[in-house]
Formats: sequence, structure tokens, C-alpha cells
Amino acid sequence: MQPPVTEIEGFDKNQFRRGLKLISRSLKLRPLSHAIAITGACLFSIAAVVLTRVLGYATDDVIIPNLDNNALDNRDLWLAFTLIIAVGLARGLGAFLRRYFLAGARYGTELHWRRQLFNQYLDLPMSFHRKKSPGELLAHADNDMMIASLALMPLAFTIGTFFLAIVALVNLFLIHPTIALIALVLFPLLAAMNKTYSQRVVTPASSVQEAVGNTSSLVHESFDGILVVKSLGRGEQEVERLRKSAEKIRKHRISVGRLRAIFEPAIYALPNLGVIALLMIGTWLIDKGSLTIGELVSAIALFGILAFPVRIAGIFFEELPRSVVALDRIDEVLNLESSQHQHQGTNIVSAEPSTLRIENVEARYDDQLILNNISFSVESGEVVALVGPTGVGKSTIADLVGSLQQPTSGNIYLSNTPLNDIEPSDRTKTLTIAFQESFLFADTVKENILLGRQFTDRELQEATEIAQANDFISRLPDGLNTLLGERGVTLSGGQRQRVTLARALIGNPQIIFLDDSTSSVDPVIEKRILDGLRTRKNISLVIVAHRLSTIKLADRVIFLNNGVIEGTGSHEELMRLKAYASLAKAYEKAGVDS
Repeated sequence: MQPPVTEIEGFDKNQFRRGLKLISRSLKLRPLSHAIAITGACLFSIAAVVLTRVLGYATDDVIIPNLDNNALDNRDLWLAFTLIIAVGLARGLGAFLRRYFLAGARYGTELHWRRQLFNQYLDLPMSFHRKKSPGELLAHADNDMMIASLALMPLAFTIGTFFLAIVALVNLFLIHPTIALIALVLFPLLAAMNKTYSQRVVTPASSVQEAVGNTSSLVHESFDGILVVKSLGRGEQEVERLRKSAEKIRKHRISVGRLRAIFEPAIYALPNLGVIALLMIGTWLIDKGSLTIGELVSAIALFGILAFPVRIAGIFFEELPRSVVALDRIDEVLNLESSQHQHQGTNIVSAEPSTLRIENVEARYDDQLILNNISFSVESGEVVALVGPTGVGKSTIADLVGSLQQPTSGNIYLSNTPLNDIEPSDRTKTLTIAFQESFLFADTVKENILLGRQFTDRELQEATEIAQANDFISRLPDGLNTLLGERGVTLSGGQRQRVTLARALIGNPQIIFLDDSTSSVDPVIEKRILDGLRTRKNISLVIVAHRLSTIKLADRVIFLNNGVIEGTGSHEELMRLKAYASLAKAYEKAGVDS
């Protein structure tokens, strides 16, 4: 969701200070690029003023004398021509330095912020991602990021404009004080119109930003749920939702266009009105003999040059509030406490068989208690089944074991070493998790298993065999090199689960956590998978189980209920517990077990 429009009603002093902080952050990131761009802008300004003086010189000392004498001095003509070319080249160089290095500063800053945001997305716990829609996260990374850096683009030009205004005003005073007075009246008026326009356009422009973000989320949601939309025949309704959302964008953009239609012609016309006034007063001053024709040409040229930079400065002040708000939205994510960097251990897991121990662990989602002081261990070679009603915290244990979130209190140990003290890549080699959601990338089957990791063909073959995936992979058009559709839509649910299971099994991990990762697999195939895993030496299995056949295969069952462990033992032993027996009978009655 986009921020409330009331956050950017106008351009106040607080926003200006925050805008200065935004600029300061970019200056610290790309100081050289900004310095060269500002130098180029100042060079452009100086050259622009010098050009007007050269035009005045050419008028007074070359054109008019030669018209009076009916003759042309080639030396004076070539001198004027050379000066104009030299000043023009200097302007071009200044414009090049300003644009090239300012673009580098802007996009370099945007790249740095984008990397920070992506790294933060990766570091934040799963609880954050479960609260945020993909559309909102994409809006932060795309639309907000672009707008946050938008105010940086006219920065050097704006600084150059202030420098140009000072140099131009001094030059106008040198030409004639009366001419300078016209500028002193005209350009503050132009700046005031720019400010008024900027203040009025911020609200509808920010509403456009909000509407675009909402529409992006809606489109992402519709595409993500295309199966539901098509299967229930909701296509027309989705189109109508999109039409209404797009209508809001159109409405707000028309409001912006209406303001531009009112203000921009007046802003562009004002310098021309100044030129008319300048011609009238200048003609009178020429008639009095206190001004030359060349000086009048120089002054008119200065007025023409000043109009556009003042408009660019107005754009800068127009974009600054929007950029500040967009960066605030990004900073809200960047400033969230990420426990990931606090838990980047350096210890290496020993080559000896590993054990998993969960000790006095508590987990919460906001104020909701999910796990309440649970403790259990999984010995090397042991198969443990986690059983319990939906929502009892079984997947939360998987998140904790996978370091996807941190416990509120308590500790998790791997071979007597705190999980957070182990080097991350070594931890994932020793302990792997296969989740119920079998996410596949739009890549080959092989790359979906390897995920860029280096394993031998033999290890790949062994993983697919244990996952019972070889048969259907061999029937695919290109076998392991078959390109899958987005999210693996070209495979069935059970096939997707077996590919993701092979992804977790490759590399011979010592502890495997199966978070209901065979729920879509045929019970017979599931038994083959578990039997294959049990034949591997020193492999520990933790299985979130919903089938009696799977539960009965376990060496030990841990029964979770109401956030606590209510019983531990074999299936037969736990059948003495009323709650467990009721759950097991429900599984059997529902036909979960084959």
C-alpha cells in the first residue's frame, strides 16, 4: 500500500530538511560524481552568461559598425565566430559533465539503496514476509526506489541555476541597473509561481503514486491467482476490478495535467513578457544613449537563458517532497530490526554424526504465543514425527530450525553448538529443510535441484532416486534439462514436491526436516522415499506427519497441542492420550491414511 496522501500535502520546512538529508546520503555515497556534475553545471552557467556578452560584443563591435561602413572586417567576424564556438563548446562540455555524472550519481545511489533493500528482504524473518503482499514489496523495490532518487536528477542543475542567477544578476547590473530591476521583479515572481505549482501538484501526483501501487498489487494478485480466476469464471469481475483501479490512476493524472495546463504556460510565458518589457525599456534607454544595442541583445539573451533553469529548479522542489516520502517508505523496511546479521556464526560443524536439540524454545507472532517452552532432541539416525492439529506450531519449528526466524527465547543446538554460532553455508549443508510449499523456478529440473550449488552427477542421481523422481524425470522431453514453467506449473503437485525433496536431499545432509513435504505424494511412493532415507547411515529425520502410515514408521512421535508438547513416545504409547487418539482417528476417518 502507498502512504496516505496527507503525508505530502505540501512542501514545508520539515520536508525540506528531510530532503537535505536525502541529498546528503547520496553525496556521501557518490561524492565524486556529484562534485563533477555540479562543476559541469557551474561551467554551463558561466558559459551561458559569457555567451550573452559575446553576442553583445558581436552586435556592437562587428555587425553594427560593418553595416554602417558597408564593409565587413573578416578578422573581427572570425574572432566573434571563434568566441561563439568556444563558448558553445564550453556550454556543451558543462552540459555533458552535468548530465553524465549526475546520472551516474543518481543511478549509483539507487543501486546502493536497492541492494540494501534486497539484502534486508533476505535478512528479515518470515513473519515479515507473511504480513506483506508481494505487490507491496515490489512497489518498494521498483516504484518507490525510482521516485526516491528522482529528486537527485535536477540537483546539479538546480545548484547551477542559483549560481547562474547570481552571475546573471551581477551581469545585468553591469549592463544597466534598470535592466537588473526588471529581473529582480520578474524572476522572484517566476519562482513564486513555481512554488505554488509545486505545492498544488504534490497531492494529486502522490495520489497517482498510490493508485499505481494499488493497481500493481491488484494485477500481481490476479496473475498469482489465475487458476482460481479461470476455474471459477471470474475473469470479467477481475477485469472490472482492474478497470476501476485504472480509472483512479486516470482521474489523478488528469488532475495533474489540469494543473500543468494552468501553470506551465504561465510559467513559460512570464519570461517572454519580461522580454517585451525589456524591449520597451531598453529601446527608451538606447534612445537616451545609456544603453547600447549589443547590451540590450545581451540582456534579452540572459532572460531567455534564465527561464528554463528556473523551471528545472521548480521541478526539483516539486519532486523533493515525493522523493522524501518514497525514501521514508523504504527506510521503514531498512530500519526494521533484522536478526540475520546478528546470527552469522563462524563455527564449522564437525564431521561426526550430528544431533539436533531444541531447548526451552518460545516463539511468538506479534503478541500471539505459538510455541511455549518446548524442548526435545533428535539423535543421529533417529526418525521423529511431529504430530499435532493445524496451527499448533509445527511449521514454526521448521522456520526456527532453518533460521528463517529467531525464537523469542530459548536455544537450538546442532551437535551441541548453538545454531546461530554455525557458519550459514555449513549449517545448510548439515541440516536441510523441505517445505510443504514446493516452489520451483522457471528453469530446468536440474537447476531447480542444484540452485547454483556444485554437486557431482552421482550426487544428483542419488538425490533424485531417493526422492522417487527418476521415473517421471526420465519421461520429460529433455529429462533433467527440461525447462519448467513458472512455479513448475508443467508438473503435478506430487512431482513438484519430489523435485523440491531432491533439492533438500542432495549433498548427503545429516539432518533432514520434512515439513509435510510429501503431502501431495502417493502414500506408496512416500513409503519408498522414507524407506530410502532410513537406509542411509547417520541420517536423522524430522517429519511433520499427517498420515498414520508415516507416523507409524517413526522411531518416536512428538505430539504438539496448544503450543506445548503433550506427549512423546511411539504411536501406540501416545494412543493412551485422548487428544492424540482423537486426532489419529480423525486422520484415519478422513482417509488420509491409505
